[in-house]
Amino acid sequence: MIFRRKVRHIATDPFQPVNPAVPRPRVPEAVIPRENPEKVRQRSERRLKFTAVCFMFGFAVIGLKMGAISATEAREPRTGGLAGAGIVSARADITDREGRVLATNVTAVALYAQPHLMVDPLAAAEGLASIFPDMKVETWARRFTSGSKFYWLKGNISPEQQQAVHDLGEPGLLFGQREMRVYPNGPLASHVLGGARYGAQDVRAAEIKGIAGVEAVFDDYLSDPAREGAPLRLSVDLSVQTALERVLYSGMKLMNAKGAAAILMDVHTGEIVSMASMPDFDPNDRPAVLTAGDRGDDPLFNRTVQGVYELGSTFKIFTVAQSLELGLTNAGTMIDTSGPLRQGRYRIRDFHDYGPELSVTDVIVESSNIGTARMALAVGSKRQQEFLRSLGLFDATAVELTEAPGARPIVPERWPDISTMTISYGHGLSASPLHLATAYASILNGGTRVTPTLLAQDGKIEPGPRIVSPRVSAEARHMLRQVVTRGTASLMEVEGYQVGGKTGTADKPSPTGGYYDDKTITTFAGIFPAQDPKYVIVVTLDEPEIFAAGEDRRTAGWTAVPVASEVVRRVAPLLGLRPDFDPDVDAFGAYLTQANASR
Repeated sequence: MIFRRKVRHIATDPFQPVNPAVPRPRVPEAVIPRENPEKVRQRSERRLKFTAVCFMFGFAVIGLKMGAISATEAREPRTGGLAGAGIVSARADITDREGRVLATNVTAVALYAQPHLMVDPLAAAEGLASIFPDMKVETWARRFTSGSKFYWLKGNISPEQQQAVHDLGEPGLLFGQREMRVYPNGPLASHVLGGARYGAQDVRAAEIKGIAGVEAVFDDYLSDPAREGAPLRLSVDLSVQTALERVLYSGMKLMNAKGAAAILMDVHTGEIVSMASMPDFDPNDRPAVLTAGDRGDDPLFNRTVQGVYELGSTFKIFTVAQSLELGLTNAGTMIDTSGPLRQGRYRIRDFHDYGPELSVTDVIVESSNIGTARMALAVGSKRQQEFLRSLGLFDATAVELTEAPGARPIVPERWPDISTMTISYGHGLSASPLHLATAYASILNGGTRVTPTLLAQDGKIEPGPRIVSPRVSAEARHMLRQVVTRGTASLMEVEGYQVGGKTGTADKPSPTGGYYDDKTITTFAGIFPAQDPKYVIVVTLDEPEIFAAGEDRRTAGWTAVPVASEVVRRVAPLLGLRPDFDPDVDAFGAYLTQANASR
């Protein structure tokens, strides 16, 4: 009994020492499970196949990714995409109508300081002053030792300046890359582009924001990441803009004018092919706004849009066109031009005595104030206001410039008969050269309203509301052509390009009231080619004066007209217009014959 218990204890306790003299009980062979070799083989095959599939899938994914990368276009990393910067500095280019760059971004280097990292703040201040003369040693030595941990020093520095700062060996002077806005053509089209500045800044990036011109109007558009850097294409032609600005600047100097403005516009689409205001500025180094003196002396002042002037006799074609449209007159109707014309205590006179009467055509050719005033009285003040309003002469222009909404024409609060008479020949209502160009295009393009724009129009432009009939538009063009061939704008004749237009000379208003006796605003507004107009041109000079034919001349025929003539001579070939040396009278006569036959 005792022995059997001891054997059971030995058999069940694995830690009990085994006595070799006592035989161990054997486990029956049937108790040990044996796995089927075929199942083991199948399981091993499945594991190998799964591993092979995983490898193949992984290599396929890697191969597809490498193929996709090799098929894409290589791109440089953008500064605005830096992680953690929080600032979008990427900004799309601005180009002219042919794709030539007017504004773009380039990589620049900013300089900043962390005074707590400096070894010798005084030496750093002295070194910076030697590189940047506008930085004072005393000022920056004081700032570097004030306990502040960060200072912006320069937003953009040249590679030479960067190397000079690097050579100082000061660890507290650091550099940061960012993009800056650059205008590669300098002052060219400066009033159109406007300019840009830095907004939010970081050591790794800086936000670029437009502050004037199209840069400001299209600020969100140019900075929109969804556009992927697609450029903003303007209607301006760089070659034409260059020629116009050179002629305008030379003409301003030759005529001793204090300022000048010029516009070249497509008469059918309203696209502004060229726009210039003098004096101008370089948007790469935009000056501060002039806070004192005459506003017109500020180079930032855009005379084409913000310059609101009495534009003189250039308005006479509006009165004549309305009279023709209403059927009150025709081109041959005789108008009483005996003077002076009395209206209450006012007297209206002509520059010369033109005799007792002139035809409607000759009222325009000779530029008779009396004849135009009589026609305006027949039209009436209410209808005159409605017509001028339809031409856009009561509202700000819709052109894409930040200055445009604030440049509204100055119209009289009351509109008595004397206002009707004086406004008919361009006194008493002030408008900008762009207003004038738009109104001329609307009357002379066949009679439909156009809207000025600085954006290139690729598609077909729907015609605007009708202002006058095609017949009246053609008659007005014919009259303006005769102003050049035998009237006040004879110096406007350009061989091969039949130009039609009207001169305007207006006394300049004095800030103290009344008008100057010896200061004028002179304007030429016209179209070319006159028989089938493609473009309208407006040139305005502020206070011009030239000695010619034995005396001082201040009228438009001697000042604005020669400048406009040279502009057309230079730009017409650039615009692809072939010279035509055949007279245009027959073409106009054929048009009138066809128009009369269809009535």
